[in-house]
Amino acid sequence: MIQNLKNKFHLNHKNLTIIFNIVVMFFFMIGCNKEKPEIIQAITDRAATPNLHATDVTTIVSDSGITRYRISAPEWDIYDKAAEPYWEFPYGIHLERFDLNLKVDANIHSKYAKYYINQKLWELRGNVKATNLKGELFETEQLFWDQNSERIYSDSLIKVTRPTQIINAIGFESDQSMNYYVFHKVKGIFPYEESQDSFPPNPQQTEISPSK
Repeated sequence: MIQNLKNKFHLNHKNLTIIFNIVVMFFFMIGCNKEKPEIIQAITDRAATPNLHATDVTTIVSDSGITRYRISAPEWDIYDKAAEPYWEFPYGIHLERFDLNLKVDANIHSKYAKYYINQKLWELRGNVKATNLKGELFETEQLFWDQNSERIYSDSLIKVTRPTQIINAIGFESDQSMNYYVFHKVKGIFPYEESQDSFPPNPQQTEISPSK
């Protein structure tokens, strides 16, 4: 019996030694195949990621301590780490401008808007509509608003509806209140009551003063 126990112990000991050697070889192979531990790291492009994302926004913007604008938008993203920092309004914006007496002297609506922070330049695109104090309606597909030069301008086709007439032109510029403006190339001027498909022949006027 004692001899049998010795034989069994010898076999068990031998089996354990084999298993131990297999385990050691397994870990050795893993160590040889992986020189460095794998490091999984989230990589984020900060330039393409907004620092601030807000929805259903209505806010007041001040300039030099004076309330100047009211902004309403479905979404507002601020990209402060971009090479040229900007605000983006991917689903459009409604913007009102206040005069020094806090009265709205112009408002603009568009389907998309972008504001370059350092340049203080607005770019509005897609069914852009703007109205001044006189109730004149400006409609175009692209409009720029340079706050540094206090100028609004466009090189696109623009339609201006005044109380008594409609003006179609390509390109224009105006002051920030859109009360004084100049057209680059007038395409047609006709009474407000007439069909918009009717144009007087060969219009030559290139500058139109605002209605009184």
